[in-house]
Amino acid sequence: MAMLSEVTGTMSDEPTRAAMMVEAVVGNAWATDAAGRFVYITPGMLAPLGIVREDLNGSDDPAFGWKPLVHPNDYEAAAASWRQSLRDERAYDATHRLRAADDTFRWGRCSGRPVRDSENRIVGWYGAVLDWEAIRERDRELSQLVDMVPSHVWRLTPDGEPTFFNRRMADYLGLESTDTALGGLAELIESVHPDEVCMFRETLGRSLASGEPFSLRYRLRRADGAYRWMSSRAEPLRDHADCILQWYGVCHDIDDQVLTEEALRRSKHQLEQMIDALPINILSFDPARKLTYASKRYLSTAGMPGEHIQDFEGLAREVSHPDDFPTMFNRASAGFANSEPFVNRFRRRCMDGVYRWIEARAQALRNANGEIVQWYIVSIDIEEEMQAQEALRERERFVWQLVETLPAMVDCASPDGEPVYRSQQLREFLGYELEGLLDTNGSRLMQTLDAGVHPDDLAAVKKDYAQCLRTGEPYARRHRLRRHDCEYRWVETRAAPMRSADGAIVQWNVICLDIDAEVRAQEDLHLAQERLARASQAASLAELSASIAHEVNQPLAAVVWNSHACQRWLAASPPNLDRVHVTVERIIRDANAAAEVVSRIRALFKQTVAPHHRAAIADLISDVGRLLGDRTSRMRVEIETDVAADLPAVPFDFVQIQQVLVNLMRNAIEAMEGHAPKPRLGVRAVCDGEVLRVEVSDNGPGVLYPEKIFDAFFTTKQSGMGMGLAICRSIIESHGGRLWAERNRAGGATFAFTLPTHAPEPA
Repeated sequence: MAMLSEVTGTMSDEPTRAAMMVEAVVGNAWATDAAGRFVYITPGMLAPLGIVREDLNGSDDPAFGWKPLVHPNDYEAAAASWRQSLRDERAYDATHRLRAADDTFRWGRCSGRPVRDSENRIVGWYGAVLDWEAIRERDRELSQLVDMVPSHVWRLTPDGEPTFFNRRMADYLGLESTDTALGGLAELIESVHPDEVCMFRETLGRSLASGEPFSLRYRLRRADGAYRWMSSRAEPLRDHADCILQWYGVCHDIDDQVLTEEALRRSKHQLEQMIDALPINILSFDPARKLTYASKRYLSTAGMPGEHIQDFEGLAREVSHPDDFPTMFNRASAGFANSEPFVNRFRRRCMDGVYRWIEARAQALRNANGEIVQWYIVSIDIEEEMQAQEALRERERFVWQLVETLPAMVDCASPDGEPVYRSQQLREFLGYELEGLLDTNGSRLMQTLDAGVHPDDLAAVKKDYAQCLRTGEPYARRHRLRRHDCEYRWVETRAAPMRSADGAIVQWNVICLDIDAEVRAQEDLHLAQERLARASQAASLAELSASIAHEVNQPLAAVVWNSHACQRWLAASPPNLDRVHVTVERIIRDANAAAEVVSRIRALFKQTVAPHHRAAIADLISDVGRLLGDRTSRMRVEIETDVAADLPAVPFDFVQIQQVLVNLMRNAIEAMEGHAPKPRLGVRAVCDGEVLRVEVSDNGPGVLYPEKIFDAFFTTKQSGMGMGLAICRSIIESHGGRLWAERNRAGGATFAFTLPTHAPEPA
C-alpha cells in the first residue's frame, strides 16, 4: 500500500481509500514503478492466478514480471510490447494467454498507462488485465438478455443502416439470423405499413440528420404478413467528441394496447354521443367542488361558465334564480359536507335569459378506498312538469272552492265507508268537525249515523249503507238528519264509488241535499191533490148524476105522458083503440130508450176491453213501486216484494192492471196510516196452476166487510165515493180473473186477484 501511495503521489494517510477505489474497479488492476516492477496487484487478480506479488517480481526477466504466467507461445510478443512501452513511454496493450491457479490458460488483454509527476516524469504504471473469456461469457449473457427482452431491440449505423436485431425482432421480421442477412434500411422501411411509411421515413431521416432522438408509432409487417402497431424509440451513442457511433432503438408491440385504446375511444365517443343525445345536463366537480366537466347540452342550454367561475358556489350563484339560490345552495352544501346524495329543484337561467325549472341530482363517485374522486350532477328540465303541477294545483283549488261553495253537503269516504272529508256546509250542518268524533273502536260512519239519523230511519239507512258497501252499488235514500240545533230535516243522500283503472273502489263520494222544504211542499201538494181529487170526484159524480138524470128523465117522462094519453083514449066512448095501439108502441119505445141509458151507465162500471199483449207481472210491480215511491217514503212504509223467478208472461192490458195494483196498494198505505207503528206493505206474485195470483197485504186494521167493499158506492172512508174497488173488480173480471179480500191472522188485510195465463175466449 505504501508503494501504491508513492506511485499515485497521494498522501500516506490515504492508502486505504485509494486501495478501496482501485479494488472497486471491474477487472484485475495492477501498478508498477517506473522500471516495471509490480508495486500493487488487486487481491481479486492474485487469487485466480494462485501467486503473490513477490513471485512476479522475482522472475528471471526483471523487465517483464508477467513471465511466470504468460503462455510460452505468447511470451516473446508480450514481453517485446512491454519493453517497447517502457522505452517509448507509451501505452501498453497486449493480448495473450495467462495461466490460472489450476494450470489452465485463459485469454486476456493486458493494458497499462504511464503516470507522470508534475515535471512530466514517469513515476509508475497503472494497468488492468481483462479476461476475454469472461467478457465473451458476459457478452453471451447480454445477448441472451437482449433476446429475452419482451421488445424488439435494434442497432443502426450513424447513416441508419441496420447492424443488429435481437432474436425477437428477427423472428418477427422473419430473418434467419440476428447479425447476418439484416438487409438495408430500405428493406426495413418496406416493412412499415403504407399509411405510416412516409411519416417513418421523414422522422428517421430528420433524426439521422440532426442527431435528435425520435419516438414514433407505426404499424410493422410481421413475417406472416400481418401488421401490428409498434411504439419505437431510438437514441444515439456518442464518443467523447460528441460524434454518433451507433443508434440504439427499441420497439414495443402495442397492437393490443392500440386496439384497446381504439375501443376505448369508440366507447368514449359513443358515451359522449349518448350523453349529448340524452335530454339531461351533466356537470362534474372534484372533491374541492371545482368544475371539471360540462356536457355539450348544458353548454348549449346554460352557456359557457364565465372565466371568473371557480367552484360550485360561483356557478350556482350565476345560473340559479335569486329567490331559489339560498335554499338550493344550503341543501347542496349539506350534501357536499355529509358526502351524501342530494336533490334540488330550482329555476336556472338559460342562454336567452329565461329561467326554467330543473331538477338536479348529485351523486359522488368513490374509489376503492371509499374516497370521493368526483361529484356528478345530472339535471333535467321540468318546466312543463312544474307548469302542469301548478295548473293541477290551480285546478285543485278550483275544485276545492267548487266543492266548498256547492249548495250541497259533500262527504268523501274510504272504501270501507269511513269518512275522510266533509265539506264546510256539512260540517256546519252537523255542528262538529270530522276530528271531533270519538276515537273509539266503533267506526266514524256508525257514530255519524247513530248521532244524526232519525231513529225511525236509522235501521233502514244502516241496512242500505251496508248493502252499498258490500256490493259496490250506488246508494240513494231520503231520510231525516239532525241539524246542529237538534232539528230533524229531510235530506236526500246519494253515494257513488270512485274506482281505479282495475275497477277497485278507491273512494266513496257522497252528496247530501237538504230537501226538507221540498218534502214538506210535496206533502202539502199531495194533500191539496187529494182534496182536489175528492172535489173533482164529487163534481164528476154530480155531473154524472145530472147526466144520468137527464138521460133517464126524457124517456121516462115520455112514458108517463104516453101512459096518460093511452088512459084518455081508453076512457073515451067509444075507446079509440087505434090511438091506444099507437100510444102503447110509443110507451114501449121510450122504455127501451131508458133501458139503453141504464146499459150505458152499467158499461161505465163494467169494462169489456180485451187484453192487448203479454207482459211480465214483475215489471208491473216494479213500475208501481216507483210510482208510489214518494208516498211510501213520506209515510215511512217498508215495501217487501216476493216475486217468483219463473213466472210466465201473461196477457193483460198493462194500463188497466196497473190502475188496479195502484188502487190496491194505495188503499193499503192509507189503511196503515195512524194504525201501524212500522207500516209494512207486502206484494207477492206466484203461479197457481193455470192462473197467476197477485197479493197485496198490509199490517193495518183490516177490513170489516170483505164482500161489500166491492159494491159500487160502498166505502169506509169519510170522503170516499165507493167506486174504486168496484171498478177494479170489473177490470179483473173483464180479463177473466177474480178479485177478493181476506183478513190476515196477524192483523191487516190481503187483497188478491188472479189473471189467467192464457187469453180468455171471446164471449
